[in-house]
Amino acid sequence: MMRTLSTPLLALALIAFAASPAIAGKKKRDIEREYYAPTVMAQPPVPQANGSIFQASMGYTPLTSGARATSVGDIITIVLVERTQATKSNSADTSRNGNLGLTPPSTGPLSKLFSASDVAMGGQNTFTGKGGATQSNALSGEITVTVAAVYPNGTMMVKGEKALTLNRGDEFIQISGLVRQADISPDNRIASTRVADAKIIYTGKGEIARASRQGWLQRFFSMISPF
Repeated sequence: MMRTLSTPLLALALIAFAASPAIAGKKKRDIEREYYAPTVMAQPPVPQANGSIFQASMGYTPLTSGARATSVGDIITIVLVERTQATKSNSADTSRNGNLGLTPPSTGPLSKLFSASDVAMGGQNTFTGKGGATQSNALSGEITVTVAAVYPNGTMMVKGEKALTLNRGDEFIQISGLVRQADISPDNRIASTRVADAKIIYTGKGEIARASRQGWLQRFFSMISPF
């Protein structure tokens, strides 16, 4: 006899399946590939004849700049040397003691109403707390990008993507940010630590990535679980 899911459980399953990263990530992946696509320099307009042999609009580059990237569409290699480490710890230790004792009268009518144990009291309060957190990450390698825009002050916007297809999945490295022409070496290399407003994304998909991620139904119940 075939068993079927109840209506509420089926609805939850459909909602979680629609919210699965594998489905929602398809459109996002297309947008990212379009953004990180190589930038090609547009064809310059035909210069007007002004009677001069020298035309600055025809790709003029000063001799002092050498072969460094300076224009839209030029190629720059970014050397990934990211390494960060953070450590935080705190501790607290408090202690408090108190004692109070009264000696009851040994003579008279009140001596029969109280004993030594009735008027003695004491208290103690102790607290010890400790916490700590450590986080570190490292990323090394190289990725070659193109110049997407050049601003009036000489700062350049660079962006690019590297896609690696392996036998057990795919890996993607994406980077974008701002660089100065003065920080670029003669062989068109620059360290990632010299990239301003840097955005570095290292992701993957495939068999290995799926194995290290929770199932879609388990992720759904983890989000709504109050514990």
